[in-house]
Amino acid sequence: MLMQLCFKNVHSLFSALLRWILMMVSRTLVQPLGIISRPKIRTKEQKEGSSAQLTTPSSVNYHFTRQCNYKCGFCFHTAKTSFVLPIEEAKRGLRLLKEAGMEKVNFSGGEPFIHERGSFLGELVRYCKQELQLPSVSIVSNGSLIKESWFQKYGDYLDILAVSCDSFNEDTNKVIGRGQGKKSHLDNLHKVCTWCQDYKVAFKINSVINTYNVDEDMTEQITALNPVRWKVFQCLLIDGENAGENSLREAEKFIISEQQFQDFLDRHQSVECLVPESNQKMRDSYLILDEYVSGVIFSPLQFSSHYCARDF
Repeated sequence: MLMQLCFKNVHSLFSALLRWILMMVSRTLVQPLGIISRPKIRTKEQKEGSSAQLTTPSSVNYHFTRQCNYKCGFCFHTAKTSFVLPIEEAKRGLRLLKEAGMEKVNFSGGEPFIHERGSFLGELVRYCKQELQLPSVSIVSNGSLIKESWFQKYGDYLDILAVSCDSFNEDTNKVIGRGQGKKSHLDNLHKVCTWCQDYKVAFKINSVINTYNVDEDMTEQITALNPVRWKVFQCLLIDGENAGENSLREAEKFIISEQQFQDFLDRHQSVECLVPESNQKMRDSYLILDEYVSGVIFSPLQFSSHYCARDF
């Protein structure tokens, strides 16, 4: 009986919080670093002048789990809890977001393929493409748990799959924490790339540039893999996640300067698919929902159509 009561309370809390978040987004009141404030009292003139600024959450990045089989030292969504919404509640939240104007959704983690061996993720992908008919459905994964059987079952419903790879030196990946036992992260990367080609899913690569890979030249390897996009991020600190008190990571040792990041970009300027994301762009561009769909890990000062157009 107690378990039923707790579960019912989670349902009610989830519904209320999701509606509140959608209201906040539509009024462009999302604040930096996950702080969401109540609307301030506005004058009649302010209300009339604000109508042009109203936007919809057309692009959503949903980190539905914190669990992961890797231990990347700079991770900003660490395994503080194993909570995952029941699938019907997750679908309900996605439907409400669609009704509010969502056109693009990206699923991430943690590692999104770890929960129920990818079947939970697969059903969400299928639901978003088949039932909600979203134009763009994508996933960011470390690639280590993906099987070809997943593509056989769910590949038709996925538009983009991004695999995180920070180095083309296996030892560097291990130092960063992007590895598990004797399994090769790079072998997994190439397998997933091939499957994406076979099942007609756009293949992307995400790399976090940090102290351990900042001097590397990845031009040859990225060119050979030929992703539709190579997203290059500057390592970012998020208080309480990978830095500060109560964090599970100490990412300070991974931080590089703006100049170091620019030097890396200059070294790879010949790579046509490269899309850089500096710390400032990340802070100003991302609205990322956590596993409860009740908080924002970090968010733009103003969630505008410019940011909605970004391909996460």
